[in-house]
Amino acid sequence: MALSYFWSREFLTNRYFLWLLFWCNALGTVYGYIWYGDQLEYTLAQQPLWQIVFVPDSPTASLFFTLSLLWVLYKPKSMVLNRIGHVLQALAVVTSVKYGIWAVSIIFAGWMQGGSQNWQDWMLIASHSAMAIEALLYVRFFGFRWGALVIAALWTLLNDTMDYTYDIFPWLPASLMDHLDGVRNFTVGLTLVSILCAWLALRQAKRA
Repeated sequence: MALSYFWSREFLTNRYFLWLLFWCNALGTVYGYIWYGDQLEYTLAQQPLWQIVFVPDSPTASLFFTLSLLWVLYKPKSMVLNRIGHVLQALAVVTSVKYGIWAVSIIFAGWMQGGSQNWQDWMLIASHSAMAIEALLYVRFFGFRWGALVIAALWTLLNDTMDYTYDIFPWLPASLMDHLDGVRNFTVGLTLVSILCAWLALRQAKRA
């Protein structure tokens, strides 16, 4: 069996594999919200309620991807449901690529600044790398187009604005708190790169 089989349409759209991927992402999403539990409680206690939606970045990206798989498994006949699915899929690609790369980068940056390593860091590196990879693998099976991508881009840029305006960004390693401006600039730049990646992947998918 050729290695290329594992990223072929036949393998990636196999319903058994899709359900396996769905449940892995669903469980990862739940774990991600639990991981953010302390920050969610702190935000609810210290910040206006409306800001809470902008706090759990990676779990929400994982949630977008998990829901997007349902639109691959079950093609809705309703135009409205299709449009909703397309927006979710665009959000899944942009945010999964963005936060997948962001988390890995921040962990390594924290280490480089003298932060300590632990097994959870390696688990986060593996899971967040998978987020970015699976989003790029599945973009060709998603049905979204330019309008949905624009919505996803605006949402992700809005999230960045909220994070660094109201200090509700994901809690950073202590070693990076003195470099917050650099983290902010990197985050916004990565958002733009992720939008570009989604756009290029979409163009490639249309040609395939």
